[in-house]
Amino acid sequence: MNTHPLAHSPVPLSARQRRLLERYVELLLAWNRRVNLTAAASAEELYTRHLLDALSLVPIVEARLIPGRLVDVGSGAGLPGVPLAVARPAWRVTLVEATGKKVRFLRAVVAELALDNVQVRHGRAEDVAHERDHREAYDVAVARALAKLPVLLELCLPFVRVGGYVVAPKGPEPDEELRRATRALELLGGHVEEVLPVRLPQVSGTRTVILVRKVRPTPANYPRPPGRPAKRPLLPQQD
Repeated sequence: MNTHPLAHSPVPLSARQRRLLERYVELLLAWNRRVNLTAAASAEELYTRHLLDALSLVPIVEARLIPGRLVDVGSGAGLPGVPLAVARPAWRVTLVEATGKKVRFLRAVVAELALDNVQVRHGRAEDVAHERDHREAYDVAVARALAKLPVLLELCLPFVRVGGYVVAPKGPEPDEELRRATRALELLGGHVEEVLPVRLPQVSGTRTVILVRKVRPTPANYPRPPGRPAKRPLLPQQD
């Protein structure tokens, strides 16, 4: 008999939490047939490569702090924010997403799953991070497949309070991204605390999670206006 992929979850899940995640996968597959939300084409791929990947962040975060507020920047189809909110209902999770069709999907998921610990914010990170309710207001910012590290840091660190973390899942060899992020870290008030290898069940290879601690307030002019971080990343002078 085949084992359900959620049996491999790195955090314990109740029967209700498993049902919510199964329904989330059903909704994602149904919407994806009409609206392009993710490249994942099957439930198995969503579970093994996306949900378990998201859930693997829970013990990494909880080893350092217990978040009151977490923001998923560039949430897309809700990964990793939705699985994190299901697994940890005490966390207050904000999903920031700029694309209207994805926002509609996220709002439908929040309503269908009755996730009262989740809010969806429609807007670009460059704008939302300057709003009083979101500026340096979160314990943790997560971003998955959002951008290279220098850009990711400019979009995420302004959301995080001093002492909080940016959690960035990356590929197996992040050294070049880390090298190119030194200037962004200095300007934005971040410090790379650790780079953790992570291996997922049923998935070959290893990925990494970069943990950046916020050690100083981010200057008020960051992030720069929409599009500028990606067009002109904060790279070391020699780059």
